[in-house]
Amino acid sequence: MLNRVQKRNLTKRDYVTLSSMIFALFFGAGNLIFPLHLGQLAGGHWGTAAVGFLVTAVLLPLLSVLAVCVTKSKGVYDIGKPLGATFAVVFMVLIHFTIGPFFGTPRTATVSFTVGLAPFFPAKYQSLALLLFSAAFFGLAYYLSVEQSKIMARVGKLLNPLFLLLLVAIFAVAFSSPLAHAGSTSATAAYRTAGFTNGFLQGYNTMDALAGLALGVTIVTAVNFMGQTDPNKAAWVTARAGFFSMAFEGLIYVLLILLGAQSLGQVKLSDNGGVAFDQIVNHYMGSVGQAILAVLIITTCLTTAIGLVAAFAQDFHKHFGFLSYKAWLRITCLASFLTANVGLNQIIAWSTPVLMFLYPLAMALIFLSILSPLFHKSSVVYVWVVVFTVVPAVFDMVAAFPAVVSQSAFGQAMAHVQSFLPLASSGMDWLVPALVGAVFGAAHYLLLQRAKASAGMEVPMKR
Repeated sequence: MLNRVQKRNLTKRDYVTLSSMIFALFFGAGNLIFPLHLGQLAGGHWGTAAVGFLVTAVLLPLLSVLAVCVTKSKGVYDIGKPLGATFAVVFMVLIHFTIGPFFGTPRTATVSFTVGLAPFFPAKYQSLALLLFSAAFFGLAYYLSVEQSKIMARVGKLLNPLFLLLLVAIFAVAFSSPLAHAGSTSATAAYRTAGFTNGFLQGYNTMDALAGLALGVTIVTAVNFMGQTDPNKAAWVTARAGFFSMAFEGLIYVLLILLGAQSLGQVKLSDNGGVAFDQIVNHYMGSVGQAILAVLIITTCLTTAIGLVAAFAQDFHKHFGFLSYKAWLRITCLASFLTANVGLNQIIAWSTPVLMFLYPLAMALIFLSILSPLFHKSSVVYVWVVVFTVVPAVFDMVAAFPAVVSQSAFGQAMAHVQSFLPLASSGMDWLVPALVGAVFGAAHYLLLQRAKASAGMEVPMKR
């Protein structure tokens, strides 16, 4: 199909549409509720927490897009390929199932329902309502993503502008009459002493660094359909559009965090950002605001769902070609529908430990990909860094599991060993080992290069 695409130069309008699509693919369920909840947790310390959040929720996703561009990858498989085909496939599957049918994609439906529609239904009917809504939601996601060439137009030109219009309306009302001065609201204990670190870890929940690697295939495909089939030009176009979309996303995050901190003037700290958003909008606009919020949240979650199910189907069809793109699309939509009906709180609770394991690995691979031209994608550098990163990542995963695991004898034994690692108390105990692995990997690479140079300089003796 791509062979029939006409090559052409992109206009400013094309860049706006592409940037809009990238923003829409990234900005979904967690991107609305987690920064808002972060603002409530951080209170008067919202600024410090926001900086930490922006590192993992904006900078890392941008770097993941750049990693795809630098390595001219077409998906998460290519990012892990320097570690071997087996690792690349396993990593791809883990990433796609995490941001796909196990956690990320179902969350788009549960957040849409919990925030937008649940207040309209009595408690006894909410399970049935969620079942019917999620079936319609993923049916629509399938319909809108079944034709790959139309994804950008449907998301970038239609759904995302509607979402932004509604969000701007909410911001305009909320900030014209703030519920409190953000700097005067109280913070939870954790954010009074470690706002940056906790904001950094909260950014994991957006899953955007993982999504950046996985959505690379969808973004690159869209760029190709725009006539940019040359890998170098496609990489430049993707990087440029990604920068603008992530900068805009960062601005919205800051406004949401600030809004969450201000909300403490009238509402109590909520269990999640979905409840907080519902309370804030109802305070300002009542039932009309609830209707606006319902359309807003469903729109943004639907755009992300489209990107995630399409990326899943594209990558799985490419590497497991015994099923077509449409067949994989049906599978991920059906699986996401089933998981969505477990409920939002359960999805968040069980996704956190998986994210604590995958995020350090993803961050390591993102930085390795960006710096790969310096060491020619040498596998020895990758191996040293990943091996040193994966061990503390396992500790973080076990510590983040619900009490049935983390408080068991096994969990407590793991926690005891983990306590000896630097930065263990802040949940960033992977950082120092990863840096140590990078030093060993670089030294190993330089030794190999020196050995090759010496071997090349040897001149056979004449007889």
